[in-house]
Amino acid sequence: MDFDTLDRIRSNDHRYLSRVISQIENNAEIPDTFFQQLHDHANQALRLGVTGPPGAGKSTLTDQLIQQIISDGKSVGVVAVDPTSPFTGGSLLGDRVRMNHYIWDDNVFIRSMASHGDLGGLARKAQDVGDILATSGKDVVIFETVGVGQGELDVAKAVDLTIVVLVPESGDEVQLMKAGLIEIADIFVVNKSDRQGADRLAQSLKSILHSTTKKDHLEPPIYNTSADRNEGISELYKGLTNLTEVMIEKGLMSQKYSDRHRNRVLNLIQDRLLGKFWSQERLDQLEASVHNLSMTNESPYKVVKRLLDSANE
Repeated sequence: MDFDTLDRIRSNDHRYLSRVISQIENNAEIPDTFFQQLHDHANQALRLGVTGPPGAGKSTLTDQLIQQIISDGKSVGVVAVDPTSPFTGGSLLGDRVRMNHYIWDDNVFIRSMASHGDLGGLARKAQDVGDILATSGKDVVIFETVGVGQGELDVAKAVDLTIVVLVPESGDEVQLMKAGLIEIADIFVVNKSDRQGADRLAQSLKSILHSTTKKDHLEPPIYNTSADRNEGISELYKGLTNLTEVMIEKGLMSQKYSDRHRNRVLNLIQDRLLGKFWSQERLDQLEASVHNLSMTNESPYKVVKRLLDSANE
């Protein structure tokens, strides 16, 4: 595949986009110049994260948000990030079937990505795919994740705004999750609000946010929705649009971009250094050390020192 031209990506050729994304997923050797060229065209799209516990209705909510976005005259790309294997299940990839009615719509591109156990690499790949979708002209890029684990927190660092979706049954879990959720959430959505306990959860969240939001941060708004009934979605979209404008005016969006850029540079350097360090010879040394460890109880720190010393020779 020729990665020297951006013409077909910028022409929004969805079949070609799929081919390039597959290359990224399969760890193909893609020259840095390709991603460098993408950069100049990849900064216009608004990047949204949609996360929350399994069963919160994120896919249905994302589907409804797509409708709002295209009704607003904009285009959208969705990266559905699945930290499970596509061969062992998990509901996320199956839920993509619901969105098949967009398959012939040039304004909507949807792609599922699985980690195959490589969460750190998945976050990097998702960002690369986000660049491709933004370069193709998508006004909004949505990253939907399956849960609230470390992989999801990493992906949240790759977006401008994060929507955390909860359901009334999540009420007892808020205390357990609140530190991580409050850290990443820009908007809370209490979905399936036709169920009992929705108002109580929203009120509980509001109390927590009042007492924990820092002075220099905006307090995340809370919206009640029933995505499967298309209730509260237009209010959520209006609120999302207004929040984006406020964050731009206050300089918070540019700060988000700076943080995202910094994290991405740090992660890329870490990946490159690790890849360079772990030659086959050192991997063999590690295996030998692990084998010896069970017999000699050699300190892991001693093994690390020996490996690092060999790197400096």
